[in-house]
Amino acid sequence: MSHAYGPAGVRVPDSRLAAEATELVRDTTSDLLYDHARRVYFFGSLLGRARGIDWDPELLYVAALFHDVGLGEPFRDSGRRFEVDGAEEARRFLEARQVPPDRVRRVWTAVALHTTPGLPEFMEPEVALLAAGVDYDVLGSAYDEIEAADRDAVVAAHPRPAFKQGILRALADGAGSRPQTTYGTAQADVLAHYDPHFRRGDFVRMVLDSPWPE
Repeated sequence: MSHAYGPAGVRVPDSRLAAEATELVRDTTSDLLYDHARRVYFFGSLLGRARGIDWDPELLYVAALFHDVGLGEPFRDSGRRFEVDGAEEARRFLEARQVPPDRVRRVWTAVALHTTPGLPEFMEPEVALLAAGVDYDVLGSAYDEIEAADRDAVVAAHPRPAFKQGILRALADGAGSRPQTTYGTAQADVLAHYDPHFRRGDFVRMVLDSPWPE
């Protein structure tokens, strides 16, 4: 597979699959989510490079592009976690292009688990690096692990104006119509902040109020 080079010398897959994924996501998501997705790919790649990890750039790229697709309006009545909607959309995209099942599975897993702490870093490189890239761009995790010049180059290519408030609003909008799907996730924190009527699921009460007599 041929590659082009983007900010900070990061390889960007130059395949038909990558081009079609870029076109689809660029045309169907907001500037905020598209630029975030691209930054996630570059930051994930830079973290992989810093940590000496080998990964498949095409799989990480597609996973990064699709990871927040499930926040979009077409999915808000799905009744599923937005991460699963994004994973399913990536799966449909890849299967329609006859991508082998194991590659589809790796992208699906990366997208589905990108907000789940404590698991991705022990899985395949693409799963680990997608979560790391998301955490870097949203939370600033391992912030100094990427050189300032490389970080600045990525942000110059894909700016983040008012990103903190923008991504929180996107998460709140994406989960607001399906609050039950946020149980045990960071989206519960988002809804608790933005929706005065939101009530968290309570695991202790679920156990105590279960139909079991003891």
